[in-house]
Amino acid sequence: MVKTLQDTTTLHNGVEMPWLGLGVFKVEDGDEVIQSVKAAIKHGYISIDTAAVYKNEEGVGQGIKESGISRDKLFVTSKLWNGDQGYESTLAAFETSLKKLGLDYLDLYLIHWPVPSQGKFKETWKAMEKLYKEGKVRAIGVSNFKEHHLDELLDDAEITPMVNQVEFHPHFQQKELRAYCKRHGIQLEAWSPLKQGQLLDDPTLKEIGDKYGKSPAQVIIRWDLQSGFITIPKSTKEHRIVANAEVYDFELSAEDMEKIEQMDTGVRAFRDPDEKK
Repeated sequence: MVKTLQDTTTLHNGVEMPWLGLGVFKVEDGDEVIQSVKAAIKHGYISIDTAAVYKNEEGVGQGIKESGISRDKLFVTSKLWNGDQGYESTLAAFETSLKKLGLDYLDLYLIHWPVPSQGKFKETWKAMEKLYKEGKVRAIGVSNFKEHHLDELLDDAEITPMVNQVEFHPHFQQKELRAYCKRHGIQLEAWSPLKQGQLLDDPTLKEIGDKYGKSPAQVIIRWDLQSGFITIPKSTKEHRIVANAEVYDFELSAEDMEKIEQMDTGVRAFRDPDEKK
């Protein structure tokens, strides 16, 4: 059972990745993201997840610097944007992200979307493998990859992705993908676990939360952890960043886990990874 904010899971290459981190999607670069990162680290977070397309890597890097925490105590993730896919462009984009973050290496680097219409994610993966072999990133993975994208990738890959970061919340639970990734030793990670706040007034989650003295957000985050998903809820408010991590003093019962599983509609809130972008 996950017991603290610093608890980790072991990826298939032996790297330890924290179960809970701070996501910074749609957090403005500059003071907003700097303060969010500093608040998270101050309250014990050791995992920060950003991406090139978020356009806040510089602020994330500044927040890390100002926090005063030792680099080796943190787990920093960034992601390659769609327009940078391809072998040489991936290598260049990685160096750009690293420079913006002000870091010597990344802990995890992900292909943000498969964009199958481009037909480039396999050569992109070759570049990711090169970065990994050179020690510039401790783990590599993908984001928003469905089973058939992974099948295609694994046909030629030397290295199986360590992580697949996907849309996952009570309304969209991806059970087939979960089974697939478990078979291949790929750790799943939830983005938008709170469905961008759309689930915070859900009566089922409120009812469950009342039993434990917890909010719907805390119930969802606890459910993620008990489901074996790494999770990265986003907030810019310090009190919410703190509250999102107050999930270690209770455990959802099997009955309550089942109630949440019954909420699955199988419908995405966001776009399908097979759509062009």
